[in-house]
Amino acid sequence: MLKGKTILLGVTGGIAAYKAAALASALVKQHAAVEVVMTRNATQFVTPLTFEQLTGRRTMVDTFDRNFTHQVEHISLAQRTDLVIIAPATANVCAKLANGLADDMLTTTVLACRCPKLIAPAMNTNMYENPVTQDNLERLRRYGWEMIEPASGRLACGAEGKGKLPEPQMLVEYILRRIALPHDLAGKKVLITAGPTQEALDPVRYLTNHSTGKMGYALAKMAMLRGAEVTLVSGPTAIAPPPFVKLVQVISAQDMFEAVAANAPQSDFIFKAAAVADYTPEAYQDDKIKKQDGSLSIPLKRTQDILKYLGEHRTPGQIICGFSMETRDMLENSRKKLESKHVDMICANNLKVAGAGFGVDTNIITVITRDAAVELPLQSKESAANAILDQAMALGN
Repeated sequence: MLKGKTILLGVTGGIAAYKAAALASALVKQHAAVEVVMTRNATQFVTPLTFEQLTGRRTMVDTFDRNFTHQVEHISLAQRTDLVIIAPATANVCAKLANGLADDMLTTTVLACRCPKLIAPAMNTNMYENPVTQDNLERLRRYGWEMIEPASGRLACGAEGKGKLPEPQMLVEYILRRIALPHDLAGKKVLITAGPTQEALDPVRYLTNHSTGKMGYALAKMAMLRGAEVTLVSGPTAIAPPPFVKLVQVISAQDMFEAVAANAPQSDFIFKAAAVADYTPEAYQDDKIKKQDGSLSIPLKRTQDILKYLGEHRTPGQIICGFSMETRDMLENSRKKLESKHVDMICANNLKVAGAGFGVDTNIITVITRDAAVELPLQSKESAANAILDQAMALGN
């Protein structure tokens, strides 16, 4: 996702510097060009050679290194950098950056950068909570730095508290959110439903379906990466939720309906990707469920039609997209759904086609609107999610 991007990774002199090596490796796996700049104190914890082996690039430490070309190296690097992340950031370096000091290769280069800047403070709890440090961090925020809050736990000094550097994968997520994709959904609110619902038959059993939530979760991730404020209403799934997304967990169809109804009015785009159970038991009564021969007889009623409710209660300018999984007459059935539910888009697929449907990482979708039907090729669900977002945005323009 970071192909063609240059990331300046600043490493300063704290014990958490060892995690920076894992971060550099993770960024290279995302196809980023990683330029590492270390303070001299950082080299006491991890050697420059470690980063050079991981990135395939020279690690910079000395402002006056004579092995560079005749370019002014810190200015040249600043000009080609797409994002700066300093991880870990010591209290000393935070203080320098907050006050515009530039007395080494790292602070000099960063002072010349105009790209997005992230900083991940990591230090002893008392140092982190010291009012001077907090003032410096607040000043950095005012200057446009994004602060990555330290984690809590046992620190290298033996103390318990806030000050740990977050795990490298979380740092990667912060970077992806800032530069992986253009922020063409910035300022927009997106509501997505995902996963199955469960309708209790008795204290042990329930009705559900085969939905895994993968398509809805992919939509939530891609919308977040494109700058949207995302609310994900999810039934029970085994998927870790995307970061930086508001997650509303529900169980039943009624739970999902109430969560959607509460969040829909303020949403610009709504994607109902959840496979909601169509029926729910009227009430649990053991004598009505179990027959003498051991079979079950369960009185059922239809669950609330969430998509139809959204279509009938839409706000001006809102774009609503439903999903249709068919085994036959896909286009015909999906167009009927588009009209009867009063929505703008239906994303349809045929469950009998290999690579589409539940439980797989790919999808084959036809995006149906009132004016057209666009067939998307077999692709990953994340790529399909991006294409669906493109189609929805085209309707909103």
